[in-house]
Amino acid sequence: MDAYAVIMTGGKQYWVQPGATFSVERLTAEAGKPVEFDSVLAISDGAKLLVGNPTVAGAKVTATVVKHLRGTKLVHFKKRRRKGYARKMGHRQELTQIKIEALQ
Repeated sequence: MDAYAVIMTGGKQYWVQPGATFSVERLTAEAGKPVEFDSVLAISDGAKLLVGNPTVAGAKVTATVVKHLRGTKLVHFKKRRRKGYARKMGHRQELTQIKIEALQ
């Protein structure tokens, strides 16, 4: 099995491997800059697994910011039947696409 880690960012947990590219909640780093994640919940080198309580001490994941983007539009609709009340609301989430470089 390959090396992997479980990190937490933006209130969500992500299972990551070196070389993987995915979107997370918006980060403050500029595109092309490196970013480190210190909140590593679990890390494996392929042979053994270290699970933190709640985080693994001294473990970190380094990544590079690829670009900033916006997610798809999410629409939610409220309605009260027979009352003439209807409300349509929506938003687009601000995201950052990152590429995992190394697990330490």
